[in-house]
Amino acid sequence: MDTLFQDLRFALRMLLKNPGFTAVAAITLALGIGANTAIFSVVEGALLRPLPYLQSERLSILTIDRREAGTRWTLSTADFQILREQMRSYESLAAFTPERINLKAGDEPERVMGLWVTGDFFTTLGVPPILGRTFRPGEDRPGASLVAVISHALWQRHLSGDPNAIGRSITLDDKSYTVIGVMPRDFAPLRKCEIWPILQIDPPKQRAPFFLRAVGRLKPGVGEAQLRAELAVMHDQVEKVWPDPQKSDWAFMAEPMKEYVVGNARPAFLVLLAAVAAVLLIAMANVANLLLSRAATREREVAVRGALGASRAVLVRQLLTESVTLAALGGGAGLLLALWGVDLLAAFDPGNVPRLGEVRIDRGVFAFTAVLSIVSGILFGLAPALQISRTRLSEALKEGGRTVTEARGRRRLRGLLVVSQMALALLLLVAAGLMIKSFERLRETDPGFEPGGLMTMQFSLPAATYPGPQKRAAFYRDLTERAGALPGVRAAAMSNSVPPEFVDVTESIEIEGRPVPAGQNRPMADELLIDANYFRVLGIPLLQGRSFSEDDHAKAPPVTVIDETMARRYFPGGDAIGKRIHAGGFGPEDPWITIVGVVGNVKYNGLGAEISPTFYVPYEQNGWWGDHMYLALRSSSEPLTLVAAVRRVVQEMDPGLPLANVRTGEELVAAAAGRTRFQTALVALFALLALLLAAVGIYGVISYAAAQRTHEIGVRVALGATRRDVIGLVVGQGMRLALLGVGLGVLAALALTRLMRGLLFGVSATDPATFASIALLLAAVAFVACYLPARRATRVDPMSALRSE
Repeated sequence: MDTLFQDLRFALRMLLKNPGFTAVAAITLALGIGANTAIFSVVEGALLRPLPYLQSERLSILTIDRREAGTRWTLSTADFQILREQMRSYESLAAFTPERINLKAGDEPERVMGLWVTGDFFTTLGVPPILGRTFRPGEDRPGASLVAVISHALWQRHLSGDPNAIGRSITLDDKSYTVIGVMPRDFAPLRKCEIWPILQIDPPKQRAPFFLRAVGRLKPGVGEAQLRAELAVMHDQVEKVWPDPQKSDWAFMAEPMKEYVVGNARPAFLVLLAAVAAVLLIAMANVANLLLSRAATREREVAVRGALGASRAVLVRQLLTESVTLAALGGGAGLLLALWGVDLLAAFDPGNVPRLGEVRIDRGVFAFTAVLSIVSGILFGLAPALQISRTRLSEALKEGGRTVTEARGRRRLRGLLVVSQMALALLLLVAAGLMIKSFERLRETDPGFEPGGLMTMQFSLPAATYPGPQKRAAFYRDLTERAGALPGVRAAAMSNSVPPEFVDVTESIEIEGRPVPAGQNRPMADELLIDANYFRVLGIPLLQGRSFSEDDHAKAPPVTVIDETMARRYFPGGDAIGKRIHAGGFGPEDPWITIVGVVGNVKYNGLGAEISPTFYVPYEQNGWWGDHMYLALRSSSEPLTLVAAVRRVVQEMDPGLPLANVRTGEELVAAAAGRTRFQTALVALFALLALLLAAVGIYGVISYAAAQRTHEIGVRVALGATRRDVIGLVVGQGMRLALLGVGLGVLAALALTRLMRGLLFGVSATDPATFASIALLLAAVAFVACYLPARRATRVDPMSALRSE
């Protein structure tokens, strides 16, 4: 231990003796370690850290797998009741469904995000409230008292953090609910919510509709095979109670809750982690080259210590202690950068990056940074330590002893480090280039509607105040007439969904005269409930037939307009007009719907997603349609200037009705690309950092090589070498290393970027233009980095150079 402290004290003295070298090396390491710490904290928070619930590994989410659809399908109340009553693999099972809710806890109404949940929701998660209680058995039965649990933020905002708030009444969708509990500040299961009202489920009369998900807590010892087997039995039970003449191909699917929460973000997290790892490796190569450069000035010191009896192992140990101490300094500075970086990541959260709000620098991240610093110190310090410990004592101890050129082994190691830096930088730059090009393609993709001059906002009509479709339809007709008459408004329309990232209803369909064979699933299509002005307000072109009119009211024959994708897929002969389809339950109460028009494609499932078949129906012809609708306005001026006027109109019609999700068309499109923009910006930032470090690295190596060859250059100039000859000599040495690194980087990128296919849109993972442009860019940067020391070498005075030798 005494020896270790002695080595540490000596290492600190040597680092303090060379503050310039220490500062440059520590800052270089801080950039690499800080970036790794920040991104690791995100990855650890999202992928590695357990969910903040009691034994979260036993939690799973239940949905329906439609086999060929490739997406999760929600449960029906009939499904949930059978699962809750008959499943034995779960200790408890709760259903939930998200919804924006009209809240009135004071004078002003507010639209908040809520999660309707059944009675076992909080006990299933195993999280107690900080105030009051959660639901009791039986409170989710129809007819029981209406109760709700609220978030810490809502408690503070609307109830002033009053500890006596339990028992207070709040109004949700014009119904009075009693507050029974307040959850912890950071409690946000599944999605960000502010209130959890009780979900009371009426006995089902049919299997549809499907709008629930379920979360269950497995009993101890229940494995995946046992759970899958019981879910297959539950499938048969549902088929027995609710026979399906079609015998559709579906199955219940249980997914670990953590996997459900993370979703498809895992590949992006891993790409970010790989990117910062490459940055750190480049930084380590830079510091290793700095140590090798410094080694030339320490040969006499090492030789003296060796002559005094220090073994090679002792010398290597001392040099590694200096490297690890240097890495610790860089790690400490990197940790400070990471603290700032995590706050910056949270500030730029696009809103759909899973668990980003839970990211923090905790003990696990501290441990990661410490281990990373120590390992980095050993890795970048080992090779220089071994090289310098081989110093020949006789030559190093000669008075004025020196060689014309650097030792061959050390020169090869420096070259290898440069080649590695260039290869890693090219790999990272190619990844960034592909993602930037993909993002540009995503931005350029046609969403199918005109975002400019468009504004949308959401309303929710409480069933207690608007108990039937006729009253809701009358309200929306009046609203669109008043809003459409406002100054600056060209037209107004209603719909239950808005592009490019939200579709509320997806239905099974059947085409008249084309029955689907039993045992196969009926095709799926997105359904939008709209009014006659919707296509005009959103700028969706009519391609064939007619649009809706005021004559398509509740008592008129059912009609639909389909999109181009649906027409091309199911009516390839172009004869869709006049054909009829079924949608929904296919019961006697579900009439055939006649196709009267075809419109252009619109993206409702994301800018990068494949367009799904879509059909539109007049909302007045659907008695079941919900109370959540969007008002869309086409403005001749800045859309946001209309918000206050629309709010006044709404308040005049219903003072208790708040607005929600007020967004312009540009904001809708930008939000749809938010996660891609976030990921692309981070990878591009790390790629630029890698480019900078690689350029500094090759500049340092060529500068040192030129300095080592001062005598040689002086001789060449004395013998008649021109300025161009000297530049060619120095630049040629650096460019050979750079081009070798670029070549190896291209080969590595061709192999590894294929793993990024799931993150790219509209661009190949081996896009030739991106590879060529990045290779040329990196080669150009390397040339500049080589040219600067080469130009300085041309200023060598031959007589001075020869005299110094």
